[in-house]
Amino acid sequence: MSLSAELEHLFDEATGDVALGELGAAVEKFRRCTKLDPGHFESWHALGMALMKSGLIEEAVAAGLRAVELRPNDQLAWSSLSLFYVRQGKQREAEAAALKARIISWGGDIRKAQLDQPPTPPSAQASMSQE
Repeated sequence: MSLSAELEHLFDEATGDVALGELGAAVEKFRRCTKLDPGHFESWHALGMALMKSGLIEEAVAAGLRAVELRPNDQLAWSSLSLFYVRQGKQREAEAAALKARIISWGGDIRKAQLDQPPTPPSAQASMSQE
């Protein structure tokens, strides 16, 4: 079985575990997926969601951060990361991640250099450029 076929099979099994409510098994399989291919965005995103549902919030945030690092312009990844931060009680970080998701929905672009910076809303950017 090739690496991609093994990864796909394991990912599908983990997704089935989530559907059956077997979160521990899902987390373990999604972790294996991220080890098989550390650049597989879907594995990191799914791992974050399964970790959050399991109550492992700090680990969910770490997985979410890896997902947005892999795909900085993925609206769902930023929305999920915002949810993880809410569950962690980090309101400021949650709002910043949610705003990045909103910027992407407006057709904006999140560059890798901006990942650690709070975003500036487009309306504020417009007023700054007019000054």
